[in-house]
Amino acid sequence: MPWFPDFAAAAELMRQETRASGRADPVGRYLTALTEGDTHPLEDVWPGQVVIFDPKAGEVRGHRELRNFVHLSRDLLAAHHARTSPPSYTTVAGRRAVVELEAQLDEGVPWPLAVVADSPDDQTMVFRSYFSRHPLDGHHHLRPPILEATPMHPDDVVGRFLSALAIGDVVAAAATFAPNGYLRDPTGATHQGAALAAYLAGGIVLEPCAVTDDGVRCALEYNCTRWREDLSPQAGLAIHDRTPNGQLAAVRLYDDINRTT
Repeated sequence: MPWFPDFAAAAELMRQETRASGRADPVGRYLTALTEGDTHPLEDVWPGQVVIFDPKAGEVRGHRELRNFVHLSRDLLAAHHARTSPPSYTTVAGRRAVVELEAQLDEGVPWPLAVVADSPDDQTMVFRSYFSRHPLDGHHHLRPPILEATPMHPDDVVGRFLSALAIGDVVAAAATFAPNGYLRDPTGATHQGAALAAYLAGGIVLEPCAVTDDGVRCALEYNCTRWREDLSPQAGLAIHDRTPNGQLAAVRLYDDINRTT
């Protein structure tokens, strides 16, 4: 069977190309798996382990849990007629990528979401999803920490913004934004000017856990321990867009904290 070595080499080349394609767009593979209900797009690229941290399902680990999660996610997305547009922003640093997406649910309800793809090695991928569940069921849900807080702290405009928030200095926090800068909350609503200052009032403590920074955009995974009142630590993600002159062009939040009080 002289053809067999060539066949084996071709099969191995195909596997390598599949993995290379998946590693170049891990979140694309993740979304494909969720919408199609098929785990192969993930397991073929990362044969070691795929771990998922999801606001609704919690921690998903192992082949059986992965398959159950993917099937349930496909059904949930289909039930809400979810439609996801191409990525709006992507922040990459090292082996970590943060992808922001704009989705729509029933009757055009906006559903901002972000996915962090974190690869400790070529065989393993960890996905951390951040979004509010309020558009899905009308309720906010406490999400326990995913990552531990660390002593890291951005030392530029992002750090100044976080420090001002923590001590309740609304004037200083708002001053870090460019004149046309805005904050977008997890529902998709934007806040500028006086509305921005009102939104930031009351003291907000976001403990940094992981930072993905490409120099233009800083993605901060955090545990929120205060938002106008002390809270049980809750996981979230904030994206900070910088202007060329070192101000904040935008901040986009992905969490599920109830901010009505």
